[in-house]
Amino acid sequence: MTVTVETGQWQLDATASSVGIRHKTMWGLVTVKGAFGALGGRGEIRTDGSAVGTLTLDVTSLDTKNAKRDTHLRSEHFFDADHHPEITFEARSAELRDGDQVHVVGQLTVRGISRPLSLTARVTDREATGLTLDTEFSVDREQFGMGWNQLGMIRGRTTVTATLRFTRATA
Repeated sequence: MTVTVETGQWQLDATASSVGIRHKTMWGLVTVKGAFGALGGRGEIRTDGSAVGTLTLDVTSLDTKNAKRDTHLRSEHFFDADHHPEITFEARSAELRDGDQVHVVGQLTVRGISRPLSLTARVTDREATGLTLDTEFSVDREQFGMGWNQLGMIRGRTTVTATLRFTRATA
């Protein structure tokens, strides 16, 4: 059964959503994983079925289960949270294709540096009052001014995983 998702305003349900990162370090021998504890977002489904929206992550909420590493990640070597407390993704176009696949084109801003980003998300739950999207993609942290790499320990791209639950916005 196909459920029609209503046009209009939708809001991120942060309690049912998650955004995590993972990156190989120590010359590829260790995978560091972390999750953002504070996130927000909103979206609009247009009458033509396309969608636009914004996702915001609080940089200081990144938790890798290692306080010393988390402090370093918030420093000017990485996210520079004092000057750039948020990571944002602006979805400029999201279109449902091939059943449950959503093609998303937008802009990712980290450390005040914006780069275009296209990704594919999958609709994992769709009902009249809610919609859940899952995605996984990778980014090159150096494109966002995060080139710190003591002794060449950190190489490659960072993988981002997200499960985003949106519910109808109340008036």
